[in-house]
Amino acid sequence: MTGQHILVVDDEPDIRSLVKDILEDEGYSVVIAEGGEAARKARRARRPDLILLDIWMEDVDGITLLREWSESGALPCPVVMMSGHGTVETAVEATRLGAYDFIEKPISLAKLLLTVERAFESDRLQRENVNLRERVQPVIEPVGKSPVMSQMREQARKIAQHNSWVLISGEAGSGKGTFARYIHEQSARHDGPFVEIAVGSMSGENSAAELFGQEDGETVRYGRLEQANGGTLCIGDIADMDMQTQTRLLSVFQTQSFTRLGGSEDVEVDLRIIATTQRNLEEEVTAGRFRDDLFYHLNVVPLQIPSLREHADDVHELLNFYIDYLVTHEHLPYRHFSVAAQNRLRSYDWPGNIRELRNLVQRLLILGSGEEIEATEVEQAITAQPTASVHQGAAMPYDLPLREARELFEKNYLLHQLDEVGGSIGKLAKRVGMERTHLYRKLRALGIDHKKGAE
Repeated sequence: MTGQHILVVDDEPDIRSLVKDILEDEGYSVVIAEGGEAARKARRARRPDLILLDIWMEDVDGITLLREWSESGALPCPVVMMSGHGTVETAVEATRLGAYDFIEKPISLAKLLLTVERAFESDRLQRENVNLRERVQPVIEPVGKSPVMSQMREQARKIAQHNSWVLISGEAGSGKGTFARYIHEQSARHDGPFVEIAVGSMSGENSAAELFGQEDGETVRYGRLEQANGGTLCIGDIADMDMQTQTRLLSVFQTQSFTRLGGSEDVEVDLRIIATTQRNLEEEVTAGRFRDDLFYHLNVVPLQIPSLREHADDVHELLNFYIDYLVTHEHLPYRHFSVAAQNRLRSYDWPGNIRELRNLVQRLLILGSGEEIEATEVEQAITAQPTASVHQGAAMPYDLPLREARELFEKNYLLHQLDEVGGSIGKLAKRVGMERTHLYRKLRALGIDHKKGAE
């Protein structure tokens, strides 16, 4: 596995050499560039985790480069400016353009190492904050003391010790994403990034660019593969991936490299891919919707996550975990379940699995009153669970996480439109403004059979 990768840009050979040696002694991977044009090439060849950028250079100055990189979107990594002739105006401009810090020459090596360390720590915390906002729950060991969950954790720990690609299957809401992150945290890559992307959320025309990145002149946009370099990329709903993207992904497995859209040179990566799916990929292969060779590469170390009804003994522990989490992190009022309420929930079928349990706990903490949650309140909450029939008059549940609420809206929107056009996919594609192939993938991702309605 590669270490954190730093690009050092300076037109003074002695400084380049000294900084490179010091950083490599600290375990960093370092590449140097003698000027602006060389920096552009180095940044295109490999995504850096940190850039040390001189301001005054003969060909292209550092502020120009910083402005160029920031105009294409947020800077892909922390940038620390270096200069022996800096002014307040220059420092202010660099900060406005997104630079993390400013180091004066002659460089103090102690300050350099401290600044680099703090830049990496700041970047890590920023990524974790984004992940916490996007995720339903924090990074945890999968909850449950039942024999089923104990066996699942042990199997995941064994898988984590190897570098193979992994396929995780299971029903929606069963905890596939939690196990993917658990494998990453238990692996030798745990210090590297953990990047998630759901195939169903990628826009049709730009799906390959989101995964593989894109080049347009001097503008380089790094895709999820490069963002996960040195760590793990978790691809959700991989059964929905189109065949062309499957072929490109298979090439990554075979060569450990790829070419960005619009690019001409190979980009090498060192990462593990974990794919998740709700559907039976063997059936998808038989139906011709999924490449058999990609399936066989993924299926070397498969992990089948059980539904919650298969380990109902863990319901009590899961209820307590989510109460503690929601009280601590979302500042909801504390409540606890009565014994009768717990017994009712153990016998409940949980069609939405752990995700449904979490949402139920959140709903009861928000809407209920009194410290104890009784069985009658649980019964009312279960029978009032939101269904997929919003288009038939049910209310939209506003207490769901954004991604789930979006998926529910899309499902009911398409069901309504499908009813309006009498089940015709051709008419539906025109009505909603989607290309037919992408529409079929969207319907499958949302569990809609256009011949029968929602599954």
